[in-house]
Amino acid sequence: MSMLTPPGMGGKKFRVTGDRYPRMRPRRRRGRFAFLTVAALATAGLLGYGTLQLIDVFSADDDGGRAPRAQAGPRPDQDCAPPANDERAPEAADVPEPSAITVNVYNATGRTGLAQDTADALAERGFTIGDVANAPQDLDGQVQAPGLLLGETAAEESGALTVLGAQLEGAETGAPRPAAEAADPASVVDLVIGEGFTELTAADEADRRLAAATVPTGNTPAC
Repeated sequence: MSMLTPPGMGGKKFRVTGDRYPRMRPRRRRGRFAFLTVAALATAGLLGYGTLQLIDVFSADDDGGRAPRAQAGPRPDQDCAPPANDERAPEAADVPEPSAITVNVYNATGRTGLAQDTADALAERGFTIGDVANAPQDLDGQVQAPGLLLGETAAEESGALTVLGAQLEGAETGAPRPAAEAADPASVVDLVIGEGFTELTAADEADRRLAAATVPTGNTPAC
């Protein structure tokens, strides 16, 4: 038997030709090769992502810190209103109570009984009612707004006109009347009912409008 005859083939004759011989080796482990390939690709991906993050960081530094940053907002439990004892808290202007204001109600329209009905409604809101009558001749039919508020300069400065104006949305304020002989001109005002009048502003809305007109703006913290 020839030395080139593989073991177990001694009973048969084989002839080996050429310059290559069969090699006896184990089968390749393709699974391990695939695993190593996937691991290498994943590692390369992570390295690339980390590189991009570093580039972004250094780019933000080069821009002089102009990269947008999240703004800190108020905490859910943060009270945007200033504390009651805060000296910076806005305080309502000192205006008189309705009971300290005497309102003369005049009807400048052709609707009968409008002055009395309006005077009764104002009385229910605490105002002191003075004269109730038709408007003077120079104002009769001349007021197109819901109402015209008249008073002396003292009434405007005291806030009496502001309190009355909150009761009728759209009312206009006329020029201050000349000073007259009155016991307290700061508390006496006139309401001349005009053609645009339908009814007084609802009481709760009137309170809101008065609060908005008497509390300074711009002193509350931003939220």
